[in-house]
Amino acid sequence: MDMLVAGLIVFLGVHSTRVFAESWRARWVARIGEKPWKGAYAIVSVAGFFLLVWGYGLARQSPVVLWTPPRGMNHLAALLTLVSFVMLAAAYVPGNGIRSRLKHPMVLAVKVWAFAHLVSNGALADVVLFGAFLVWAVLVFRASRQRDRAQGTVYAPGTAARTWITIVAGAGAWLVFAFWGHARLIGVSPLGV
Repeated sequence: MDMLVAGLIVFLGVHSTRVFAESWRARWVARIGEKPWKGAYAIVSVAGFFLLVWGYGLARQSPVVLWTPPRGMNHLAALLTLVSFVMLAAAYVPGNGIRSRLKHPMVLAVKVWAFAHLVSNGALADVVLFGAFLVWAVLVFRASRQRDRAQGTVYAPGTAARTWITIVAGAGAWLVFAFWGHARLIGVSPLGV
């Protein structure tokens, strides 16, 4: 569990600098330059991700079960992750209405993804991993919205065509991941197929 917690601290910590330590980040960017900062950011992110994946894998070998979720929770999680994949696509498809309405769809996607996994998993490692991501996403979303208001950020309205492209892309990625990728990468078939 220590490895998982260390990975979460490193990974989520580095992904919090823009929101919670902007002046510190700006000083470092000014000191070393934008490209070296991005390089260091990427290296620390990958190291944190590696630690949390490794730690989660180790924790799953000797699970501490806190509760057993009812069978229907995996269906709810599947629906919520579909929504999460669409919101994630909205962060990348330019000119879609979902992004213009939600403002920060990637952070909301993490929120929904983490919540979905919390309701469908009852082991301590799951609570630590997905709970940490949920708390992080709630705090980052709040801080991002406050920054938008302070800076007067306006998001351009999206078009219907690009919004439909976003929905189809997100749903397609979800289908591939739910029916193939999750079992291959995580070792668990979320839909029992």
